[in-house]
Amino acid sequence: MASRAERSRVADWWFTVDKLLIAAFVVLIIGGIVLSLAASPAVAERIGIDDTFHFVKRQAIFAVPAIAMMIGLSFLDPRQVRRLALVVFVVALVLLVATLFVGAEVKGSRRAIYIAGQSVQASEYMKPAFAVLVAFLLAEGKRSPDIPGQLISALLFAIIAALLIAEPDFGQTMLTAIVWASLVFMAGMSWFWIFLIGGIGVGGVGLAYMFVPHVTSRIDRFLNPESGDTFQVDTAIGSFVRGGWFGAGPGEGTMKRVLPDSHTDFIFAVAAEEYGIVLCIAFVCVFAFIVLRGLKHAFIERDMFVRLAVAGLTVQFGIQASINLAVNLHLMPAKGMTLPFISYGGSSMMAMALTVGLLLALTRKRPQMTRYAPPIESYALAAHG
Repeated sequence: MASRAERSRVADWWFTVDKLLIAAFVVLIIGGIVLSLAASPAVAERIGIDDTFHFVKRQAIFAVPAIAMMIGLSFLDPRQVRRLALVVFVVALVLLVATLFVGAEVKGSRRAIYIAGQSVQASEYMKPAFAVLVAFLLAEGKRSPDIPGQLISALLFAIIAALLIAEPDFGQTMLTAIVWASLVFMAGMSWFWIFLIGGIGVGGVGLAYMFVPHVTSRIDRFLNPESGDTFQVDTAIGSFVRGGWFGAGPGEGTMKRVLPDSHTDFIFAVAAEEYGIVLCIAFVCVFAFIVLRGLKHAFIERDMFVRLAVAGLTVQFGIQASINLAVNLHLMPAKGMTLPFISYGGSSMMAMALTVGLLLALTRKRPQMTRYAPPIESYALAAHG
């Protein structure tokens, strides 16, 4: 254990990092491995992989560098966070463009590109970098009125949205839009622009419904199950019903043998069948704790960039988890969104490690800065500003 009198970098990190947040993230990573052990063997058998535990082993292997990345990034200071976010954003932007031309096509979409034999989904890495950059632009715009922070952030969002729609990936587009709109709102945009952005968002969903067939199909099946195939969602709901409060027992699940994407998008349904609704509620509580604690850090932070960046990363994490849970419970149309640290996927896990590593770095206590809760009046002025 480090001494408070010791001035090493590790000791300083230990006494300033949010250890409860780290513990919550580790719980999710371990939970992801356990649930992968429950869900993925059936998938491996169904698609003809000789090693039944192929996905479990890969999930465990990726967990090691993910934890290392999470801890390593938490040593950064806010300036280093900004610089890293810029580098990651530029690289992700290049990869997003490359994905449109040389990416692997799956079910009519190009969302991932293979690098050194590994599938990389650039949009996953773009999201946290985008949140940090938008926070920086909005904060600089507030400090220096001559800097058009809101306009530049809107242009960046338009570029990212266009690339994501071209893949197409409307789930990631929606998530990125929510994060950007949340940050702009928290930075003090006037109500006129807030309603205008909201109207544009609703209009965009309407256009996607009218002109994109698979979006039309998903929304129609959600609103009217009799209009198409609802096997995936029906099976997921059946998993919750069969599991009850305490589950059928580890390895006793049957729905996972026929449920498509049971180790990725619908792993929460597998958890419900084998371990019960009680465990599902426990996981929801962990996600809720992370979101509430992150927003608490943002509320008491004095530096505007740090406040917005922490809020943006927290909103991104919470909304992504909420979308996955809502799809599993048939509360919204299917989106193909992974559950952070729980769903199988090396690219998703590493990108999420990047997100929480930056979050841990920005929420560390900095002795040179006083943290405080801004008065309520400041929010009122900002909202009309």
